[in-house]
This record gives sequence, C-alpha cells and structure tokens, in this order.
Amino acid sequence: MKTGKFIGLGYYNNIKVGYGTVDHKNLKTIYIKLNSWIEPEDENSEFNELLSKTKRKIKLRIYNLRSDLFKKESIVDLDVRTKGIKLGKKSFINLEITLFTQKHFDMRTKELKNIIKTLVKDIIDSDLDNKILFNFSKNKK
Repeated sequence: MKTGKFIGLGYYNNIKVGYGTVDHKNLKTIYIKLNSWIEPEDENSEFNELLSKTKRKIKLRIYNLRSDLFKKESIVDLDVRTKGIKLGKKSFINLEITLFTQKHFDMRTKELKNIIKTLVKDIIDSDLDNKILFNFSKNKK
C-alpha cells in the first residue's frame, strides 16, 4: 500500500521544485525537492566552501520560518559533485529539505502550498541564485 505523496510545483528560475511526504496518513515530515543543472561562471571559486555556506544560510532561513506547522529542526541535503564542476560543463545539483511537522494536517491545503512556495522563492532568490558563480538550466544540453 502506497502512503507517500508528491506534489510538483513546476519550475522557478530553471529549478524544478516540488514537495511531498513518505506517509501522508501519519504525517511527521515533509520534504522539499529542488533540482537543476548548474554551470560555473569561472573555475577559480572554492565550490566546497560556497556550498557549505549556502547550506548554512538555508538552515538559518528555515529556523527563522514563521509557521506553527513546522518545528525549528530541519535537515538540508545539498548534493552536487564539486570535483566534477568545470567551466563549460554542466553538473547536476539536488537540494532536499526535510521539515518536521508539529501537528497533522492535509498536504494539499492552500496555506501549506503558499508557505512552501514562499520558502522556495526565498531560498532560490536569496541563497541559491548567485549568477556570478552559477548559471541554472532545466536540462544538461
């Protein structure tokens, strides 16, 4: 019996966005998935340090999230192969954020969708979308 649900939200700034849960009947966590292809602007940047700072900023943004639906704890998994990042070559980036719920609620409510959309826009616009370092695109080509 399948109890998980995933709701795709489409693309925002060439980044594919969606959210879901592994068990909607016993709701304890909600995950947000963002993925895209990135290409660096220059090869001189220290990508490990940059991604570590980005991950920290995202965790802080979630910690300061004003919502009675979620706890302050979260898991942020930013996955990109930094050794393979080269000028003129695209690399796949995957960001998965796990939010822990405070109470049971319906995943399809407009309130939850608005919270998720606002959070995703803030993360992409403020924390991820650094045009000086990376260009995002929907596909590898």
